[in-house]
Amino acid sequence: MAADLTLALAGGLAGGLAGLTDLAAAGVATAAPAAPVPPVPPVPAVQAFGDALAVPSVVCLWIAVLLRIPAALKSPQQRGLLLAVATAAAAMTLNLPDVVTYAMRNPDHSHTVGLIRNLIGVLSAGAVLYFVAAATQGRRLRLAALVTTVALLSALLALDAAAPDHGTHTIPPQGDPVPSLAYWLVLISAHLLANTTCVFVCWRYGRQAESRGLAVGLRLFGLGTALAGLFWFAYLLKALFGSTWAMPYLPLLMNLHGFLRAAAILVPTLFVLRTAYADITTTWRLWPLWHDLVQAVPHVALTKPRATRLVELLWPPVPRNLLVYRKVIETRDAILILGEYVPPGVRELAETHVSGAGVPAPRRSAAALACVLKEARRNMLDGLPQHQQQDGRQQPPAPAGTGAAAVPAGAEGSDLEDETTFLVAVAQAYGSATTHSFTPATAGGTPGPPRK
Repeated sequence: MAADLTLALAGGLAGGLAGLTDLAAAGVATAAPAAPVPPVPPVPAVQAFGDALAVPSVVCLWIAVLLRIPAALKSPQQRGLLLAVATAAAAMTLNLPDVVTYAMRNPDHSHTVGLIRNLIGVLSAGAVLYFVAAATQGRRLRLAALVTTVALLSALLALDAAAPDHGTHTIPPQGDPVPSLAYWLVLISAHLLANTTCVFVCWRYGRQAESRGLAVGLRLFGLGTALAGLFWFAYLLKALFGSTWAMPYLPLLMNLHGFLRAAAILVPTLFVLRTAYADITTTWRLWPLWHDLVQAVPHVALTKPRATRLVELLWPPVPRNLLVYRKVIETRDAILILGEYVPPGVRELAETHVSGAGVPAPRRSAAALACVLKEARRNMLDGLPQHQQQDGRQQPPAPAGTGAAAVPAGAEGSDLEDETTFLVAVAQAYGSATTHSFTPATAGGTPGPPRK
């Protein structure tokens, strides 16, 4: 019995020792605690903000490129600029965090994406150089830009092929740049050369530009290019001296550069939209006056009026950029013809009427003319005869220097913009209660013949 207990105890001890041996073999530490994992350093706020702008800036660039393609196809001067922005957008697309993360899953993909991104970046720099050469109208400079771009692209491909097997193109915090320092110096030099030249040209020509839109576009493009130059200068410091203090700011610099370049090439579109909006507003305000006058004098209209002004705007009878011009010309011609139906003294009565109604002084000329036109239109539609002076000649619309004669069409030295502004004021007064309440009789004049 004692022997059996001894054998059982010995077996239990042996089994326990064997279990401990298995745990030790499996790498389970029962006494020593695990080494603490070093905490991941937090991302600086400025870097996080810059990263958040990555997708919006790329989207804005592509939208700007798509909107400007039709204009660039018609204008050779804009093709280099559009190519520069399009290639920059492509390079920034390949540098988006999600794209980089996907490429890092496969070493072959990471190398290919990195190389293509850098090649497109150099192509973008070359397009900037070409744009600068085109802006200076130098044929030799354009040829030099093309030759330089081809040489830089060839150098990058040769340096990449000559380097040992490698994956992602990067400049690590420690160690040599991948694939080589020479590769990165060629890449950085290409960008710095293009960006510095572009900033200088944009600043110079932006100050000399006669067009406000061109000046704004050049300044925005130059500012965006300057931010890109700072981006690559920070990489130069990192490649040569290992300086990393500027790294958190680089996403913000690059993405702000994207927004500014998108805005730069959209400036012409914004000016066109502003002009179109101004034309639509002017046509909308002129239409009631123009429509009433053309009804009385239909032969002054080049085309038959549409049913409503909304239809006129949606389906203009003339090219849209000529719509305001035609309305102004036809309104002016109608005013000149209706001036023959203004009885003597009505103009003075109209001036007295609008002054007594409290119309502000700057708007009295327009308001008085609106009253006169209302009366002249009624006379013409009622079939009343044209009025003549005492010597038998037809009475002109108004002598120079008096109330209703302030029509820009009859004022020497006025331009289309002044004429349009005045006629818009007349159109606004034409529909007012002051104009509707005007008749020569109520204004103090002699009642005319009974109306039909």
